[in-house]
Amino acid sequence: MKIVTHDAKFHTDDVLAVATLLILYPDAEVIRTRDEEIIKTADLVVDVGQVYDAGHNRFDHHQVGGAGKRENGIQYASAGLVWKKFGEKVSGSREVAEKIDRMIIQLVDAADNGQDIISITIPDLFPFTINGIVDQYRPTWKEEQNWDERFTEAVRWAQTIIKREIKIVADMLEGAKVVEKLYKESLDKKIIVIDREHDFGRETVMNTLVKFPEPIYAVLYRGDTESWQVLAIRKSLVTFESRKALPEAWRAKRDTELEVASNVLGALYCHRSGFMCTVKSQEGALNLARIALNQ
Repeated sequence: MKIVTHDAKFHTDDVLAVATLLILYPDAEVIRTRDEEIIKTADLVVDVGQVYDAGHNRFDHHQVGGAGKRENGIQYASAGLVWKKFGEKVSGSREVAEKIDRMIIQLVDAADNGQDIISITIPDLFPFTINGIVDQYRPTWKEEQNWDERFTEAVRWAQTIIKREIKIVADMLEGAKVVEKLYKESLDKKIIVIDREHDFGRETVMNTLVKFPEPIYAVLYRGDTESWQVLAIRKSLVTFESRKALPEAWRAKRDTELEVASNVLGALYCHRSGFMCTVKSQEGALNLARIALNQ
């Protein structure tokens, strides 16, 4: 099995594309070249060759007209083209593959095609994305220009990230289905209790319940600290603003001070923004949520 991509400077799209293919074909040979004769002999061609033909495993997007775009307008680069064909096979699930495309691959494709999808709200403050991390593997002008070696290092890192993200997303989606089931079965739609045996973490609970209009707070167990937590549900996935933050009188308080302010024994800590509060017991968490809801 021979994988060919272009030589010299690399970008995140060719790094992720090759990393994806090496997860499927770990013994494949990777050649970095622009030699057309070598390209012709390749089993898979990535980000070079001026041809997009998924049936013949040609995944370039630099030709006139590009290689198509998604329904949301994000154009395909080599990472997206490879993921479009092989993502489900690599992930083991169409649902996981589609989620990773939205979380990682589309950002990479957009950057490579020069599409702006991130709005800067603070001047001169830019997000450090996966594209920036891959850029760190490039040699500076004062270092040895060992581009092939650096490319290999970047691909190795990208393989780790892809594999880890597949595991995280698969577990998150499984957890989200349980959270949704608990929401639907809950008689109280404003305070949703996540059972102790379902220690999914804040992100899974938040990202699931925010899709429904009723939930104000979630009560969930934190296995890492062996405590319970009241989580204020956000207004949407794109804001940190809660639908109803926890009372201002509780915020930034701990232990006895918080117990006095909330009138709940076992209260441990309330974040200064009011988005969450921890307590020793499930009963205490429910009491905190009910008090907060009625204030």
